[in-house]
Amino acid sequence: MHSSSGADAAPGERTIVLNRGTALAVIVCWLFVVFDGYDLIVYGNVISSLQDEWGISSATAGTLGSLAFLGMMIGAVLAGRLSDAIGRKQAVIGCVVVLSVFTTLCAFATGPFMFGAMRLIAGLGLGGLVPTSNALAAELVPRRWRAAVATMMMSGVPIGGSIAALLGIPVIPNWGWRPMFLFALVPLFVLVPLALKYLPNTHSKTDAPAGGGFRELLGSRFRTISIMFALVTVVTLLAWYGLGTWLPKLMQNTGTDLGSALTFALALNLGAVAGSFITAWGGVRFGTVPTSIVAAFVAGVALLALLLSPPTAVVYAIFVLAGVGTHGTQCLIIAAVASYYPDHLRGTALGWALGVGRIGAVAAPQIGGWLLAAGLGANSNFILFAVSALIASLLLTVVWKRFPVSDDAPRGPIMAH
Repeated sequence: MHSSSGADAAPGERTIVLNRGTALAVIVCWLFVVFDGYDLIVYGNVISSLQDEWGISSATAGTLGSLAFLGMMIGAVLAGRLSDAIGRKQAVIGCVVVLSVFTTLCAFATGPFMFGAMRLIAGLGLGGLVPTSNALAAELVPRRWRAAVATMMMSGVPIGGSIAALLGIPVIPNWGWRPMFLFALVPLFVLVPLALKYLPNTHSKTDAPAGGGFRELLGSRFRTISIMFALVTVVTLLAWYGLGTWLPKLMQNTGTDLGSALTFALALNLGAVAGSFITAWGGVRFGTVPTSIVAAFVAGVALLALLLSPPTAVVYAIFVLAGVGTHGTQCLIIAAVASYYPDHLRGTALGWALGVGRIGAVAAPQIGGWLLAAGLGANSNFILFAVSALIASLLLTVVWKRFPVSDDAPRGPIMAH
């Protein structure tokens, strides 16, 4: 198996030096996560256009949004296990091809049924891309820096979401929603060739001891922490993807036009970008889990402040904090998972946490749509997402107290107190 020999860190130093090949491989993985983020957020930007063109209700729009997350739930579990069996590189490239092709086909959908089917299949690649890319990147750097690298890798998600919002502002009013899905051709023709050239084969099934996979992950040694990581991912993704899916529509329901609503989505994603780096620093300085407890709590409190009908400038600040907190928490969870398990279980563990966690992502668009269809207004959604973030903070506190492993332990999460 590929070791972390591509990265060198002198004892006692807090700097890391990557050789050119390793750095390029990590950058390619990060660019795939950017594409993943674009595809996650793009649907939220076109909901109003789909409702206008096809006459679908908010509940139906929520169902369409949930289909991609259902595919993600399946894809994350399967791809994570597959990457441990056949190699990270093959799994990453396979996920990108599936995601790119079927996202592009969404642009040619003739109705909600075809669109939903394409989003469901695209979700298989969408869900598999983050665990496989993170598992690969984690193996290219020293253990001490895996938390920081995993967290900064996830900055690609809100950067991709920001690109979706920025493109949507001029593209959707002038050319409609369909071109937003044609941008999925870029990774297929640009990033896949780079991956074939620069990504190393870091794992093969001959490296893994017998009895690994889900049997070991859910065995007596790892069962409790694996379930806890999955549960906290469920509520964190419910908050993050709920906001990502419904925020433009929620702000439109409060009387904001589409262009301004997309700027609120941009604030959320820019906050998430900042949160990726802030939480990366916090994770190294204070530990991934303690930092995630604070991040989730901040997001929950900030979203509850929306119930006070603050002025517009404060609303922008709230969504920035929500982006920092919700996405930052998920970054730190991924970092903790990437650092906790043995090498031969890392992909399976990431796939498990993100796959089961997608239950929250599947539920978020659907529940949000039901709340709106029931006439409960935007605040009902904000309460849902706020409570989810606060529950995440509580669950992470339990993880911190039950599994207080330091970052220099031979095998455990980076949770320095």
